[in-house]
Amino acid sequence: MFTGIVETVGTVSRLVEHDESSSGGGGTSLTISDCADILGDAHLGDSISINGTCLTVTEFDKNEFKVGVAPETLRRTNLGSLKEGSNVNLERAVSAATRMGGHFVQGHVDTIATIAKTTQDGNAVTFRLQPRDRSVLRYIVEKGYVTLDGASLTITTVNDDEGWWEVMLIAYTQEKVVMGKKKEGEDVNVEVDMVGKYVEKSVAAYFEGSSGGGGAMLEKMVQTLVDQRLQASGK
Repeated sequence: MFTGIVETVGTVSRLVEHDESSSGGGGTSLTISDCADILGDAHLGDSISINGTCLTVTEFDKNEFKVGVAPETLRRTNLGSLKEGSNVNLERAVSAATRMGGHFVQGHVDTIATIAKTTQDGNAVTFRLQPRDRSVLRYIVEKGYVTLDGASLTITTVNDDEGWWEVMLIAYTQEKVVMGKKKEGEDVNVEVDMVGKYVEKSVAAYFEGSSGGGGAMLEKMVQTLVDQRLQASGK
């Protein structure tokens, strides 16, 4: 579990691709450097979020650590496009003493979004994102949370018809996360707020389990609200 508050930006110092016949099983090994700040209490097997993707530490020293990235993860995230020298957002898993400055983040990427447009607004920048999988838009709500490359950000605008949403990065955030330096056409990892998923499933299960059927139950709820409004207006 993570908070979406990026602790530091690391650098991919080594990238080794494994063919399917090797022990790596066709995945990739990444060595991340320039991150001594988060390795003082590291242990083998720890979870670290790399661009919003929860990965396991397999080796480390005081300055760098190594993770393995499975083929499925490479297909579903933007980690497959990393190169030696690429910068990545890093966050350790939460501890009992962690301040919840962002929101609950699992480190499980739902889809990739492309930066469709950037707009300067004073010293802030607005990013317009178009997701590869448009079904995630049902979890994207104005003023809600979304995790982009592991950073917890607030949604400022949503357009369901055109299939995009926007976030704004203030000057401070632009310097602290990799997205601040990304350009139009580049990709970001997206994890939607898990609360929306749980609410959706709970509501669906409630209506499916209602003896009168979901449609009848919903109709009754709407009629009750209408009656209450009419009574309040004296009609």
